[in-house]
Amino acid sequence: MEGLEEKLKGLSLARRSLPEEPTYLLDLALQPAGLLAVSCSNFTIHLHNKDTLSLVGQYQGHSGPLCGVVFSHTSPDSLYSGSADGTVRGWDVRSPGSEAVQVFKSGPSHNYSSFDLNCSDTLLCAGTEQVNKEDSFLVFWDVRKPGGKLLGVYSESHSDDITQVCFHPREKDWLASGSTDGLVNVFDLSRGGEDEALLATCNSDSSAGSVCWSGAEFTQLLCLSHDEGLHLWDLGQLDTDEPLTIFSTSDARGLPLLADGEGVDYLVGCRWLQEAQRLLVVGGKNSGDLHLMECDHAGLRLLRTLEGGHSSTVRCFLWDAAGEALFTGGEDAQLLLWKPGGKELTSGKSKSKKSESALRLKSRPHKKHGYQREKKGA
Repeated sequence: MEGLEEKLKGLSLARRSLPEEPTYLLDLALQPAGLLAVSCSNFTIHLHNKDTLSLVGQYQGHSGPLCGVVFSHTSPDSLYSGSADGTVRGWDVRSPGSEAVQVFKSGPSHNYSSFDLNCSDTLLCAGTEQVNKEDSFLVFWDVRKPGGKLLGVYSESHSDDITQVCFHPREKDWLASGSTDGLVNVFDLSRGGEDEALLATCNSDSSAGSVCWSGAEFTQLLCLSHDEGLHLWDLGQLDTDEPLTIFSTSDARGLPLLADGEGVDYLVGCRWLQEAQRLLVVGGKNSGDLHLMECDHAGLRLLRTLEGGHSSTVRCFLWDAAGEALFTGGEDAQLLLWKPGGKELTSGKSKSKKSESALRLKSRPHKKHGYQREKKGA
């Protein structure tokens, strides 16, 4: 199998798409049949043809900032989106522009800041923003039940905005959650109540921004913090006396990753590439340049730099293993497709387009909480 370095080395800009209205592109989801869903800062969801990037439809059902988009694993025509308007909505992508076919809600004070769908397409979970300056909640629904039946909530594990909920790619009952309280929790929902379900609590020592499962058997967990910290943990060590931490840095910007000895300005996100058995971390420069890096026990290593695409901060990326292509979206309103041997069909580098309605990441001082549990942490 061709090495990851060779695949990335051949990437070049193939397609560029700009919306009519300037808006930040926040998250991406790929349907195997050929659609790419994009959540935008103006509360809309765009559907694009993944090969041409042409816009084929959009949804406008949400009234607050979006916190992500996810396609169903077994029903590829079903798309889900979460929002701070207090709803998770299900859409039928065969009918672009139609109303949501499912709406999931919980308490009137719940504004969702993250959500995910488990690998068996049976369970939805959403994380809320902080409620009453004290609590935040993990909310669960049964996707199969008419009307989006609320199953219950977890209320004790986080004390601030839950910025990420991420189901395990293979174990339908395993869930990881990250929060601005600095904690990353791992649950086995099959164990029942919240106390019994909580398997591990890892401390990122800062506001946790994104979390992803990684490793050959998805036993590792990577956390990126809002102040550009990076922490890689091995949950396979939970029942041993070995430390969970594989690699950790409080600020990836200080690592000399580039040829000139400088580091990245920010981290975009991370994704485990199962075919290549490598953990890909994407960082960027404020100019719009992208840096594709590998992360393991030795730290971060630069694999490839992509230039000439974006003109501002990149917010999201997605790797298409089948097409060996990379999709990126950012604050310049551009959706880009990078492919091996790609040759851009549109000319010029777009100027930055800032939207007044753009969703901005919250930046708060890390708060120390009196959170005590007899669980193994990092």
